[in-house]
Amino acid sequence: MNRDIDTPTSPVVKNTVYAILFAISFSHLLNDLLQAVVPAIYPMLKENFKLSFTQVGLITLVFQLSASIFQPLVGYYTDKRPNPLSLAIGMGFTLIGLICISLAPSYGFVLASVSLIGIGSSIFHPEASRVAQLASGGRKGLAQSIFQVGGNAGSAIGPLIAALIVIPHGQAYISWFALFALLAIVILTAVGKWYKANMVVNTSTSRVAKLEIGAPVLSKGKITLSIGILLVLIFSKYFYMASMTSYFTFYLIDKFGLSVQQSQIYLFAFLAAVAAGTILGGPLGDRYGRKLIIWVSILGAAPFTLLLPHMDLFWTVVLAVLIGVIISSAFSAILVYATDLVPGKVGMIAGLFFGFAFGMGGIGSALLGWLADHTSIQYVFQVCAYLPLIGIITGLLPNIAGKRK
Repeated sequence: MNRDIDTPTSPVVKNTVYAILFAISFSHLLNDLLQAVVPAIYPMLKENFKLSFTQVGLITLVFQLSASIFQPLVGYYTDKRPNPLSLAIGMGFTLIGLICISLAPSYGFVLASVSLIGIGSSIFHPEASRVAQLASGGRKGLAQSIFQVGGNAGSAIGPLIAALIVIPHGQAYISWFALFALLAIVILTAVGKWYKANMVVNTSTSRVAKLEIGAPVLSKGKITLSIGILLVLIFSKYFYMASMTSYFTFYLIDKFGLSVQQSQIYLFAFLAAVAAGTILGGPLGDRYGRKLIIWVSILGAAPFTLLLPHMDLFWTVVLAVLIGVIISSAFSAILVYATDLVPGKVGMIAGLFFGFAFGMGGIGSALLGWLADHTSIQYVFQVCAYLPLIGIITGLLPNIAGKRK
């Protein structure tokens, strides 16, 4: 039984435990691969159930809100009462959701199914982020990037596998993805055993948390303002990402006349670029400071997003890849920066930021679907092109870390 105590139950892990980092990263790959099945089958669901773009957007809204609302609550709870079994339990919800969506006879059943997948994600992410930091050996940026790149890789591979398996054969074949969920449950059970043996339990008043090395000396108001700025940056990043993950295939089909399978391959190229860029953000943040990486990764994408709506197919794909690499480096840096602002509350901060990111992605997808119905899918991309310009507010963040020696 887990207990609230004022000192760690075991010493903090001194060295980087790569075996655990890669295991939790691979689990993240499987988790996000399974989640990526949902947007990947939007064209098929749209045709099967005769949906409007607004209804497609609502699927994402339900999916992302169920993945976002519970995450800060799960993180807050597990900061005080870590539960190694929660990793496998979360994947169990995803497993059930996948089976349900493969059998869904109606639009309402689809919404219920994706909400289960979202709940699984809301349980998985806060505790998995804590495991990554626990296994980091102090190299938190690197650990977060290794963890995060697994998720991005899964998001990239999911649509590709869906294009090869589900799109040609139909909705029922989604059930085959349950095998990935079962594999993840096995791995997460093993990770949970290591976590149980090494976890650190702190209360909100823990002296260990307050005296954490490198904790910034900032006023409460400054910390609150900084968290608010980071959330606005998450808004700009994930609203833009929603346009790409939910509607890039429709954009390519509408503007260039591609088939569904062809468009999925180009979506894979974008998401693979996102996975590649993610691994850079954490280590570069450790080396050069997280504020600089946040600045470059958000505002630096703006020239390319502004050009994309005006290019031919070749340059559209090239720019999408460049955007994916640049903008994806932000999240690891933002999350570790936030946990440095509020030391000792990794679960709550991870839950807040993962949850807010998913929520913004869901709301963005719904609003952009509504906008596409009332204008055009190409107009959506013209509007979203300006979102990375919000990155200029990064300059308001305090400098809380220098270069890594």
